[in-house]
Amino acid sequence: MHPTDIRPLPAVMSWSGGKDSALGLYHALRAPALRPAHLLTTLNEHYGRVAMHGVRAELLQAQARRIGLPLTEVWLPEMPSMEIYEQRMTAALDELAAGGVRTSLFGDLHLADLRQYREQQLARIGWQARFPIWHKPAAELLAEFFDLGFRAIVVCVSEQHLDQSFCGRELDRDFIRDLPATVDSCGENGEYHSFVYDAPYFSQPIAVQRGELLRRTYQSPAAATDDEPDPLGAAFWYCDLLPAGT
Repeated sequence: MHPTDIRPLPAVMSWSGGKDSALGLYHALRAPALRPAHLLTTLNEHYGRVAMHGVRAELLQAQARRIGLPLTEVWLPEMPSMEIYEQRMTAALDELAAGGVRTSLFGDLHLADLRQYREQQLARIGWQARFPIWHKPAAELLAEFFDLGFRAIVVCVSEQHLDQSFCGRELDRDFIRDLPATVDSCGENGEYHSFVYDAPYFSQPIAVQRGELLRRTYQSPAAATDDEPDPLGAAFWYCDLLPAGT
């Protein structure tokens, strides 16, 4: 068989709406061996927002329309157990598999344990994982993001790493220059998350406006029934993005 006769693998992009998944999709769309055919996102059913990033579902859906790919939404409770997470994710993947998709794409960069977890969980149900931007150097990745015309807003920061002044800022070269030396420039350790409102493959930009800043704290599982202060708890700042004009 001639190499050009090999059909590209239909795949689903694990889509957070942020920088890394957006760049991962960009590279997957250009890869001859892949055919991104779906987006998949986990959402918080209590708040109606993207899990972790805190972006409203309607803005996520606006991204999917501008990309032109169908979106699979996996709705999860506020603090899902791993059992519930895996049950609902498997159900969503089973539906996609019925349509011929058995490859999942991720925008992960360097976290080997996370990659291993994804690969093991997918292999269990007969799927494979692909990582289009794996181990891409941070400086190269960010330069590509800016040079290609991606535009994004920082919608969540970890208080452990960044103060609230970073939340709601444009993700641009100035933002990267202002990051403390201890912070990964790509936010690979969860220091910050972003919402992409324009990309080379969007039919048009998404008009958004910044709403209020919100601070949320999360308990560690061990402290859930303890009245003492939780030293392992985490705090995050969120910028509530709204569709422009609302």
